[in-house]
Amino acid sequence: MNTTHSKETVLRFLTALNEENFTAARACVNEELTFNGVLGVRHGADAYFKDMERMKLKYTVRKVFAEDDNVCVWYDVVMEGISVLTCGWYQLVGGRIQSFQVVFDPRPLLPPVGK
Repeated sequence: MNTTHSKETVLRFLTALNEENFTAARACVNEELTFNGVLGVRHGADAYFKDMERMKLKYTVRKVFAEDDNVCVWYDVVMEGISVLTCGWYQLVGGRIQSFQVVFDPRPLLPPVGK
């Protein structure tokens, strides 16, 4: 897979999620998708999209780095009405997203300490 195609696939995936077009987003991933996040892990496209349809996250891309089948995206992700700077590392197999991992500081999403 070439770098340009990998980058375009990930950006198409994020655009589809922003538009809540889960059919188009799902076309960008393999059924065996693995998601590793700060707040949990999902195995399989069914499990991942079940959460995405409920959470309806929104993404504002800041920067994309790509090399072959690896794409790294810095983006602001709006979760529960709170914008969180996040980094996602996407790995593609056969032209589709096979796995991705996101890292961010979850503290803005957690209840205040002592409450």
